[in-house]
Amino acid sequence: MRYNKGMEHIRISHHDRTMDARLCLPAKKNFPVVVISHGFGGSCEDFAPLAEFLQKNGAGALSFTFCGSGKRDLSGFPTTQMTLLSERDDLLAAADYARKLEGCTEIYLFGASQGGMVSALAAQLCPEKFAGLALLYPAFCIPDDWNARYPDNVPEKTILWDVALGRDFFLTLRGMDVYREMPAFRKKVVLMHGTKDDVVPIRYSERAAECYPFARLIPFPGEGHGFSPPAMERVARETLALITS
Repeated sequence: MRYNKGMEHIRISHHDRTMDARLCLPAKKNFPVVVISHGFGGSCEDFAPLAEFLQKNGAGALSFTFCGSGKRDLSGFPTTQMTLLSERDDLLAAADYARKLEGCTEIYLFGASQGGMVSALAAQLCPEKFAGLALLYPAFCIPDDWNARYPDNVPEKTILWDVALGRDFFLTLRGMDVYREMPAFRKKVVLMHGTKDDVVPIRYSERAAECYPFARLIPFPGEGHGFSPPAMERVARETLALITS
Protein backbone atom coordinates (compact mmCIF):
# COMPACT_ATOMS: atom_id res chain seq x y z
CA MET A 1 0.00 0.00 0.00
CA ARG A 2 1.24 3.48 -0.85
CA TYR A 3 0.45 6.43 1.38
CA ASN A 4 1.53 10.02 1.46
CA LYS A 5 3.88 10.74 4.30
CA GLY A 6 2.32 12.69 7.12
CA MET A 7 -0.86 12.01 9.09
CA GLU A 8 -4.17 10.82 7.72
CA HIS A 9 -7.36 9.32 9.06
CA ILE A 10 -8.18 5.92 7.63
CA ARG A 11 -10.65 3.06 8.12
CA ILE A 12 -9.76 -0.60 8.65
CA SER A 13 -12.40 -3.27 8.06
CA HIS A 14 -12.43 -6.85 9.32
CA HIS A 15 -14.92 -9.38 10.72
CA ASP A 16 -17.84 -7.27 9.40
CA ARG A 17 -16.84 -4.23 11.41
CA THR A 18 -14.82 -1.12 10.61
CA MET A 19 -12.37 0.74 12.85
CA ASP A 20 -11.40 4.39 12.76
CA ALA A 21 -7.65 4.81 12.67
CA ARG A 22 -4.96 7.47 12.55
CA LEU A 23 -1.85 6.80 10.47
CA CYS A 24 1.40 8.75 10.84
CA LEU A 25 4.27 7.85 8.51
CA PRO A 26 7.78 9.33 8.52
CA ALA A 27 9.52 10.94 5.57
CA LYS A 28 11.90 8.07 4.91
CA LYS A 29 12.00 4.96 2.75
CA ASN A 30 12.01 2.19 5.37
CA PHE A 31 10.72 2.36 8.93
CA PRO A 32 9.26 0.32 11.80
CA VAL A 33 5.61 0.85 12.65
CA VAL A 34 4.21 1.05 16.19
CA VAL A 35 0.57 -0.03 16.49
CA ILE A 36 -0.95 1.93 19.37
CA SER A 37 -3.82 0.52 21.47
CA HIS A 38 -5.76 2.85 23.76
CA GLY A 39 -7.30 2.01 27.11
CA PHE A 40 -10.88 1.31 28.15
CA GLY A 41 -13.34 3.78 26.65
CA GLY A 42 -10.65 5.52 24.60
CA SER A 43 -10.08 6.27 20.94
CA CYS A 44 -7.40 6.53 18.28
CA GLU A 45 -6.80 10.17 19.25
CA ASP A 46 -5.67 9.39 22.81
CA PHE A 47 -1.97 8.99 22.06
CA ALA A 48 -1.64 11.47 19.20
CA PRO A 49 1.42 13.18 20.77
CA LEU A 50 3.19 9.82 21.04
CA ALA A 51 2.38 8.97 17.41
CA GLU A 52 3.65 12.33 16.21
CA PHE A 53 6.82 12.01 18.29
CA LEU A 54 7.53 8.63 16.75
CA GLN A 55 6.86 9.98 13.27
CA LYS A 56 9.28 12.87 13.77
CA ASN A 57 11.92 10.40 14.88
CA GLY A 58 11.68 8.08 11.90
CA ALA A 59 9.02 5.55 12.92
CA GLY A 60 5.49 5.04 11.73
CA ALA A 61 2.53 4.95 14.09
CA LEU A 62 -0.91 3.47 13.56
CA SER A 63 -3.49 4.29 16.24
CA PHE A 64 -6.99 2.83 16.02
CA THR A 65 -10.24 2.80 17.97
CA PHE A 66 -11.36 -0.56 19.30
CA CYS A 67 -14.82 -1.54 18.06
CA GLY A 68 -17.34 -1.28 20.86
CA SER A 69 -14.98 0.68 23.08
CA GLY A 70 -17.43 3.41 24.07
CA LYS A 71 -18.94 6.75 23.13
CA ARG A 72 -16.02 7.83 20.94
CA ASP A 73 -16.12 4.69 18.82
CA LEU A 74 -17.81 5.29 15.46
CA SER A 75 -17.92 1.67 14.30
CA GLY A 76 -21.45 0.97 15.49
CA PHE A 77 -20.26 -2.26 17.10
CA PRO A 78 -22.19 -2.66 20.38
CA THR A 79 -20.20 -2.19 23.55
CA THR A 80 -22.12 -5.19 24.93
CA GLN A 81 -20.39 -7.40 22.34
CA MET A 82 -16.87 -6.13 23.05
CA THR A 83 -14.50 -8.50 24.87
CA LEU A 84 -10.75 -8.68 25.28
CA LEU A 85 -10.79 -11.26 22.49
CA SER A 86 -12.75 -9.04 20.08
CA GLU A 87 -10.25 -6.28 20.84
CA ARG A 88 -7.40 -8.72 20.20
CA ASP A 89 -8.92 -9.38 16.76
CA ASP A 90 -9.12 -5.61 16.15
CA LEU A 91 -5.46 -5.22 17.05
CA LEU A 92 -4.35 -8.09 14.83
CA ALA A 93 -6.29 -6.57 11.92
CA ALA A 94 -4.63 -3.19 12.50
CA ALA A 95 -1.21 -4.86 12.64
CA ASP A 96 -1.89 -6.74 9.40
CA TYR A 97 -2.85 -3.44 7.77
CA ALA A 98 0.37 -1.80 8.99
CA ARG A 99 2.47 -4.73 7.80
CA LYS A 100 1.30 -4.15 4.21
CA LEU A 101 2.38 -0.52 4.15
CA GLU A 102 5.14 0.22 1.68
CA GLY A 103 8.35 0.72 3.65
CA CYS A 104 7.23 -1.08 6.82
CA THR A 105 10.12 -3.17 8.11
CA GLU A 106 8.71 -4.52 11.38
CA ILE A 107 5.82 -4.09 13.80
CA TYR A 108 5.94 -3.10 17.47
CA LEU A 109 2.96 -2.89 19.80
CA PHE A 110 2.25 -0.10 22.27
CA GLY A 111 -0.70 -0.60 24.60
CA ALA A 112 -2.05 1.34 27.56
CA SER A 113 -4.17 -0.13 30.37
CA GLN A 114 -6.73 -2.49 28.77
CA GLY A 115 -4.94 -1.88 25.47
CA GLY A 116 -1.78 -3.14 27.14
CA MET A 117 -3.51 -6.33 28.19
CA VAL A 118 -4.84 -6.80 24.66
CA SER A 119 -1.40 -6.12 23.18
CA ALA A 120 0.08 -8.85 25.38
CA LEU A 121 -2.65 -11.28 24.28
CA ALA A 122 -2.03 -10.49 20.60
CA ALA A 123 1.73 -10.94 20.99
CA GLN A 124 1.19 -14.32 22.64
CA LEU A 125 -1.10 -15.51 19.86
CA CYS A 126 1.26 -14.46 17.03
CA PRO A 127 4.74 -13.90 18.53
CA GLU A 128 6.43 -14.17 15.15
CA LYS A 129 4.60 -11.08 13.88
CA PHE A 130 5.92 -8.59 16.42
CA ALA A 131 9.37 -7.22 17.20
CA GLY A 132 8.60 -5.98 20.72
CA LEU A 133 6.12 -4.55 23.21
CA ALA A 134 5.82 -1.24 25.03
CA LEU A 135 3.20 -1.56 27.77
CA LEU A 136 1.93 1.41 29.74
CA TYR A 137 0.30 0.45 33.06
CA PRO A 138 -1.07 -2.71 31.37
CA ALA A 139 -4.29 -3.94 32.95
CA PHE A 140 -3.22 -7.50 33.69
CA CYS A 141 -5.54 -7.29 36.69
CA ILE A 142 -8.70 -7.55 34.57
CA PRO A 143 -9.27 -11.31 35.00
CA ASP A 144 -8.53 -11.16 38.73
CA ASP A 145 -10.81 -8.19 39.30
CA TRP A 146 -13.84 -9.44 37.41
CA ASN A 147 -13.59 -13.12 38.28
CA ALA A 148 -13.55 -12.05 41.91
CA ARG A 149 -16.55 -9.75 41.42
CA TYR A 150 -18.56 -12.36 39.48
CA PRO A 151 -17.42 -15.76 40.78
CA ASP A 152 -20.72 -17.41 39.86
CA ASN A 153 -23.65 -15.63 38.21
CA VAL A 154 -22.77 -12.98 35.63
CA PRO A 155 -25.41 -10.35 34.81
CA GLU A 156 -26.49 -9.71 31.23
CA LYS A 157 -25.18 -6.14 31.42
CA THR A 158 -22.77 -4.23 33.64
CA ILE A 159 -22.12 -0.48 33.46
CA LEU A 160 -18.47 0.48 33.90
CA TRP A 161 -17.46 4.14 33.54
CA ASP A 162 -20.59 4.84 31.45
CA VAL A 163 -19.89 1.91 29.13
CA ALA A 164 -22.36 -1.00 29.02
CA LEU A 165 -20.53 -4.33 29.02
CA GLY A 166 -22.23 -7.58 28.06
CA ARG A 167 -22.06 -10.96 29.75
CA ASP A 168 -19.49 -12.31 27.28
CA PHE A 169 -16.92 -9.74 28.39
CA PHE A 170 -16.78 -11.47 31.77
CA LEU A 171 -17.29 -15.07 30.64
CA THR A 172 -14.26 -14.88 28.33
CA LEU A 173 -12.12 -14.02 31.37
CA ARG A 174 -12.77 -17.42 32.94
CA GLY A 175 -9.47 -19.30 33.07
CA MET A 176 -7.57 -16.50 31.30
CA ASP A 177 -3.95 -16.38 32.49
CA VAL A 178 -1.95 -13.79 30.58
CA TYR A 179 1.20 -14.65 32.51
CA ARG A 180 1.28 -18.30 31.45
CA GLU A 181 2.43 -17.60 27.87
CA MET A 182 4.72 -14.67 28.61
CA PRO A 183 7.92 -16.77 28.76
CA ALA A 184 7.37 -17.79 25.12
CA PHE A 185 7.50 -14.18 23.89
CA ARG A 186 11.24 -13.83 23.41
CA LYS A 187 11.28 -10.26 22.14
CA LYS A 188 12.03 -6.95 23.84
CA VAL A 189 9.42 -5.71 26.31
CA VAL A 190 9.35 -2.45 28.24
CA LEU A 191 6.80 -2.05 31.05
CA MET A 192 6.06 1.47 32.33
CA HIS A 193 3.98 1.76 35.48
CA GLY A 194 3.22 4.36 38.12
CA THR A 195 3.99 3.54 41.74
CA LYS A 196 0.72 5.18 42.85
CA ASP A 197 -1.57 3.39 40.41
CA ASP A 198 -4.73 2.49 42.34
CA VAL A 199 -6.52 0.98 39.32
CA VAL A 200 -3.82 -1.46 38.25
CA PRO A 201 -1.30 -1.94 41.08
CA ILE A 202 2.31 -1.99 39.92
CA ARG A 203 2.72 -5.53 41.23
CA TYR A 204 1.02 -6.76 38.05
CA SER A 205 3.81 -5.30 35.93
CA GLU A 206 6.43 -6.50 38.40
CA ARG A 207 5.21 -10.04 37.88
CA ALA A 208 5.21 -9.57 34.10
CA ALA A 209 8.81 -8.35 34.22
CA GLU A 210 9.73 -11.65 35.85
CA CYS A 211 7.83 -13.69 33.24
CA TYR A 212 8.97 -12.08 29.99
CA PRO A 213 12.53 -13.26 29.13
CA PHE A 214 13.67 -9.85 27.84
CA ALA A 215 11.65 -7.33 29.85
CA ARG A 216 12.53 -4.09 31.56
CA LEU A 217 10.25 -2.49 34.14
CA ILE A 218 10.42 1.28 34.53
CA PRO A 219 8.63 2.50 37.67
CA PHE A 220 7.32 6.06 37.54
CA PRO A 221 7.40 7.40 41.13
CA GLY A 222 4.19 9.11 42.17
CA GLU A 223 2.33 8.49 38.90
CA GLY A 224 -1.13 6.95 38.89
CA HIS A 225 -3.31 5.38 36.23
CA GLY A 226 -2.86 8.11 33.66
CA PHE A 227 0.47 9.91 33.51
CA SER A 228 1.40 13.56 33.83
CA PRO A 229 2.74 15.37 30.71
CA PRO A 230 6.40 15.08 31.82
CA ALA A 231 5.95 11.36 32.45
CA MET A 232 4.35 10.92 29.04
CA GLU A 233 7.36 12.61 27.45
CA ARG A 234 9.53 9.95 29.02
CA VAL A 235 7.11 7.25 27.84
CA ALA A 236 7.61 8.51 24.30
CA ARG A 237 11.40 8.45 24.66
CA GLU A 238 11.39 4.95 26.14
CA THR A 239 9.12 3.68 23.38
CA LEU A 240 11.46 5.12 20.76
CA ALA A 241 14.44 3.56 22.55
CA LEU A 242 12.73 0.17 22.42
CA ILE A 243 12.41 0.26 18.65
CA THR A 244 15.84 1.74 17.96
CA SER A 245 17.94 -0.31 20.39
